[in-house]
Amino acid sequence: MNPRLNLTDKLGTRIYRNFPMQSNRENAVRELYQALLRSWNSRDANKFAALFMKDGICVGFDGTEYCGAEEIASALAKIFHDHPVATYVWKIRDTKQIDDHTAILRAVAGMTPPGSRSIKPDRNVIHLLVARKHEGHWLIASYQNTPARYDGRPEAVEALTAELQALV
Repeated sequence: MNPRLNLTDKLGTRIYRNFPMQSNRENAVRELYQALLRSWNSRDANKFAALFMKDGICVGFDGTEYCGAEEIASALAKIFHDHPVATYVWKIRDTKQIDDHTAILRAVAGMTPPGSRSIKPDRNVIHLLVARKHEGHWLIASYQNTPARYDGRPEAVEALTAELQALV
């Protein structure tokens, strides 16, 4: 059973989460990550930030560190307002349970520019997400974007780009 939870986030925005309170941890963490990227793709800064713990950390593609859900929401709202952002395409590589309240998710992602269906290799990333179960809900404690440049290994860039392009 996967009850639809009706919640209000820390910023007062009404959100709906489909994260089961007591179900398979791996699926809940996968759903959390996918909700994060879907909120990016829909350019919804408040939904994106609502998936973080109050003191969660988000490290952007350029290395900028955003600390706390409020700062994440504010920074992304500005980015979404000022720039036409690319759309994520992703593949989850692995999830690992650390303890009953902590899990790590590892994924790869690429981006398609607005109006395009082609992955931009220079925007490929490795994602690392640390999720914590807080008051019965899985939230993001830390989310890191690392550019997948694969210095000196162009064949690795090509392989990842092809793998992600197949998902478009």
